[in-house]
Amino acid sequence: MSSIVAVVGRPNVGKSTFFNRLIKRREAIVDAVSGVTRDRHYGKTDWNGKEFSLIDTGGYVVGSDDIFEAEIDKQVELAIEEADAIIFMVDVETGVTGMDEDVAQLLRKIKKPVFLVVNKVDNNKRLEDAVEFYSLGLGEYFAIASINGSGTGDLLDALVKALPEKEEVEEDELPRFAVVGRPNAGKSSFINALIGEDRYIVTDIAGTTRDAIDTKYNRFGFEFNLVDTAGIRRKSKVKEDLEFYSVMRSVRAIEHCDVCLVVVDATRGFDGQVQNIFWLAERNRKGIVILINKWDLVEKSTKTAKEFEKHIRNEIAPFTDVPIVFISVLNKQRIFKAIETAVEVYQNRAKRIKTSVLNETLLPIIEHQPPPAYKGKFVKIKYIMQLPTPQPQFAFFCNLPQYVKEPYKRFLENKLRDQFDFNGVPVSVYMRKK
Repeated sequence: MSSIVAVVGRPNVGKSTFFNRLIKRREAIVDAVSGVTRDRHYGKTDWNGKEFSLIDTGGYVVGSDDIFEAEIDKQVELAIEEADAIIFMVDVETGVTGMDEDVAQLLRKIKKPVFLVVNKVDNNKRLEDAVEFYSLGLGEYFAIASINGSGTGDLLDALVKALPEKEEVEEDELPRFAVVGRPNAGKSSFINALIGEDRYIVTDIAGTTRDAIDTKYNRFGFEFNLVDTAGIRRKSKVKEDLEFYSVMRSVRAIEHCDVCLVVVDATRGFDGQVQNIFWLAERNRKGIVILINKWDLVEKSTKTAKEFEKHIRNEIAPFTDVPIVFISVLNKQRIFKAIETAVEVYQNRAKRIKTSVLNETLLPIIEHQPPPAYKGKFVKIKYIMQLPTPQPQFAFFCNLPQYVKEPYKRFLENKLRDQFDFNGVPVSVYMRKK
């Protein structure tokens, strides 16, 4: 379970540049295809072999500076509550501002590691100017220039030292299903409808994921843990609709589960915030089931289920092989179908395919439709195997792996899906040198 590090600070101090440098995904932001909002504010990275998740809080506030003033306190409070360590970024060009002082005041009270980072220090004059940030009362600071990376090494060394050691969680073998989605989509009601009156609960475990609640649940002979992000205590100060809030809460639950049940409010549609949560699950290579709740409230004449489903598949392309279940928690419609589907996805994710079967099935298909030649060179795929990872990953061994481009990898992924049913599960395809 990786630690969470939040980057806080007022606008334009260089949080995003720093963030991009760390997650080495510059292309995620430049490349419009992968969807700008998808990748911008959450990423996994590692330093000296220690992996952690990084959240850039700034990306979640839209609007003028005045709105920002109000929101930044909420964000910092949330970050303080949820993250394992906090990077507080300030800007040497503007010096100490009132807003910096407000944030520092919040940060001085907490017990977690806080790293004061003075950005844009790219010459000796600025190094001298940085001294004024001692006045924030947060002790030593790190002077960096995130644009060229100078100083970030020392910061990261100190950061990973301060992160908590991963506690070895008592792994019970049960599948873990996380119920995620934006506030008020019906997550709590869904869980209550499943377990409420029926009391199929075997035990209540205070969740290892800080305060997500785990409920051991047994129905139809399936036993699994339900991870409820909705049941987490709500901070009265945090507005329900704050996007950052849902994402922050979902990060923990998603990283710690096998299958995500993404609950969508049919009356609000599959909007940007739900998409963020969906891509978060996809990027963590989790199984995914999309549940369309409150379908009973939608005017049926204009939108049929088929159209609605088609719209969602367009939004989540190219990963469209995902089950979508229409439910009504209120009327208890198809809620058990939702769980049954989650179990199928869990089994798909754990599926292991024998090397001999893989080769017998796929090599003839590949021979019939080989990778396109590149600069007159022909790629020959000789051998395929599944890698020993918790989720489906396949290595295709060939003579010239560097010449196999994305579209052909997608073709291979689709063939794997056609032949072996990985519905609801992200599949990774790697080309390896034979």
